[in-house]
Amino acid sequence: MAARPATFGSSFAGAANAVLSRAGRLPLIDLGLLAGIVAAGVGVVGLAARWAAPYRAAVEIDLSISALPRYALLSLSRGLAAYVLSLGFTLLYGGWAARDRLAERVLVPLLDVLQSIPVLGFMPGVVLALVGAFPGTNVGLELAAVVMIFTGQAWNMAFSFYQSVKTVPADLSEVAALLRFGPLRRLRWLELPFAATGLVWNSMMSMAGGWFFLMVSEAFVLGDRDFRLPGLGSYMSVAVARGDGRAMVASALAMALLIVLLDQLLWRPLVVWAQRFRTEESGQAEEMTSWFFDLVRRSRLAERLRTRRRAAFVRPASPPPPNALARAETSRFANLVLFVALVALLAFGATEVVRLMRPVTLATWSSLVVDASLTLARVLAAVAAGTLWTLPAGLAIGLSPRLSRVLQPAVQVAASFPAPMLFPAVVVVLRALGVPLGTGSVVLMLLGTQWYVLFNVVAGASAIPADLREAAEIFRFGRWQRFWKLHFPAVFPHLLTGWVTAAGGAWNASIVSEYVSTGGETLRAHGLGATISQHATAGRFPELAAAVVVMAVVVVGFNRLVWRRLHVLGEERFSLVR
Repeated sequence: MAARPATFGSSFAGAANAVLSRAGRLPLIDLGLLAGIVAAGVGVVGLAARWAAPYRAAVEIDLSISALPRYALLSLSRGLAAYVLSLGFTLLYGGWAARDRLAERVLVPLLDVLQSIPVLGFMPGVVLALVGAFPGTNVGLELAAVVMIFTGQAWNMAFSFYQSVKTVPADLSEVAALLRFGPLRRLRWLELPFAATGLVWNSMMSMAGGWFFLMVSEAFVLGDRDFRLPGLGSYMSVAVARGDGRAMVASALAMALLIVLLDQLLWRPLVVWAQRFRTEESGQAEEMTSWFFDLVRRSRLAERLRTRRRAAFVRPASPPPPNALARAETSRFANLVLFVALVALLAFGATEVVRLMRPVTLATWSSLVVDASLTLARVLAAVAAGTLWTLPAGLAIGLSPRLSRVLQPAVQVAASFPAPMLFPAVVVVLRALGVPLGTGSVVLMLLGTQWYVLFNVVAGASAIPADLREAAEIFRFGRWQRFWKLHFPAVFPHLLTGWVTAAGGAWNASIVSEYVSTGGETLRAHGLGATISQHATAGRFPELAAAVVVMAVVVVGFNRLVWRRLHVLGEERFSLVR
């Protein structure tokens, strides 16, 4: 095996291993872990006190450098809270859609609509409702920020988990049935391990998606009402509004540092941990490494958890209870009740939306259809342009652990950086080149949506079995043969997930790509995103609801005509486990 290049992580790991080998198994790692848990607990208590503090109508954002650490921790806490909410949503929603064919017909198109509706399409209603529900405290406003960040995280994770559960190998499902796995054991020992690689990489993309709209989520203003919260997003928003270059650079550096720390302490260890769930029977592959993961594995606490985990897995399955059939029928009945309740809720919501849209004129509807067609063209152009470079780059990173170790933090920083901060500079460049915003908005969409494709391709490439890669070597496949015969078919289901989520992200990003404020001037491109931004800013709720409905109809129609057929193609022809 070729020698690995020296990196900060490997150097740190080497020094740590040397210390541990000299000192033996000292409980220093355990003490560090316990200290981290205690610190997290203290932070949660402090956040709870902040949430319960009296509500203030306006918050003054301090642009001094000394305020950045506190703002960064506040934004991180909201992002992690939103991620926990997104993970729970993913396991429930994605699993339900994959296991229940009746519910799947409603849940998958609904997921397409939810991921595509721009934040400003429902943010005013959510903020006003939650602030009104918790008068006098910050609970409602903090919850609103978490929900808004959640809307930038949940959808691609749910799509990834849904796609993974749909492609669980039949022989593994049969083994789970023979072992009499219940729903929870099946989730823990079969579905989650099989979905681990894609779920981890999409979790990283989810955090990046949450950061993308951080400026909108923490610095929301509706008319003359100010709903800003202290955090990195509001810090960046105020810095951009005041043209404070020093504060903008400082906030960008703080964001980059925060992302790198998350990568080293959370995501990189999870990527290494997920390697154990690769679906292959033979072949050798170079393993990824993580200095923090190696340190944690030396912990006595981790060793005890692994011992208990093995004991739980090898414990003989108990015989099915006498009423197992009745319980199965009850479970199916419960799913049916939930499905009926969901349909009823959607019907009620549709009725209220129709009532809200009554003042909208026919001319407005016609204009919205034209705007939707223009934005659709930009969305597809952005997805296609992003695929041109993310497909080869994702294959290179996913197939090379050394490249992944070096480039993963850089990719996360680039993906997580709030692209709207770059929009003013990009718009200046585009105007200097004579590019109108109608065309330039494709570039602005691309800045935020290309990463969905990249992360999914990396996940798919890293999951290609080593025995297939060795077979390609044995048959002496050339570069193009290897791409068309192995790499592209293997990553196609993941690539499709990236396309779907990137298209949803592009629809979402249209609100800030087609309606840009820079240098005291507001630029507008004809499109649905700009229309939604205008109506949301002016508080014209009937027109706003009509624009969102048109977008939902276009998204569902495109899902049925294109994405759904490609999903069937991926399941039937390009699945490694069929």
